[in-house]
Amino acid sequence: MSRLNYQTASFLTSAPTLAQCPADLGAEVAFAGRSNAGKSSAINTLTQQKALARTSKTPGRTQLINFFTLAGGEPRRLVDLPGYGFAKVPEQVKLEWQRHLAEYLRERQSLRGLVLVMDVRHPLTEFDEMMLGWADDKAMPVHILLTKADKLRSGAAKNALQQVRSRLREWEDLVSVQLFSALKRQGLDEARDRLDGWLASD
Repeated sequence: MSRLNYQTASFLTSAPTLAQCPADLGAEVAFAGRSNAGKSSAINTLTQQKALARTSKTPGRTQLINFFTLAGGEPRRLVDLPGYGFAKVPEQVKLEWQRHLAEYLRERQSLRGLVLVMDVRHPLTEFDEMMLGWADDKAMPVHILLTKADKLRSGAAKNALQQVRSRLREWEDLVSVQLFSALKRQGLDEARDRLDGWLASD
């Protein structure tokens, strides 16, 4: 399997709705997670860029679907889906985000897999379960990054990993899980291998 160069990732466009997304060609992998789960940091670490995906002190600021393209032949994209959870926005706006998220996950033909980012200390929130439900409906493979693994001692982090795996046993044919730390660059190769498997297969 060929190795993709994630350092070549560059911003392509932001879209508020499915209709305004780039042409549905090639292959893309989407990143989703609660607003403070470390999604932007994970994308920046995977691409070895400091500010490709904006990290914000105000969770939930990203309300658009952000597309980043990889250099090379076939169109290949990383997609940063809107953060969700702590944003101080009206309920109506949150429901609108959910609708666009669901539409994107359901309709997007070039979507090869979903990276679900969870804080290792607070995994499987209501939002995470909702994303897993959508993925299950479409038989979409999911790779879970348990981020901020450096915040726990090694034994506690491994224990959290095992607990998540056991809770997701019914989905083990679709879902894989790993520990990840943007700060310590832990789990980087494993995560890139998963992305390669999805994006390089076309």
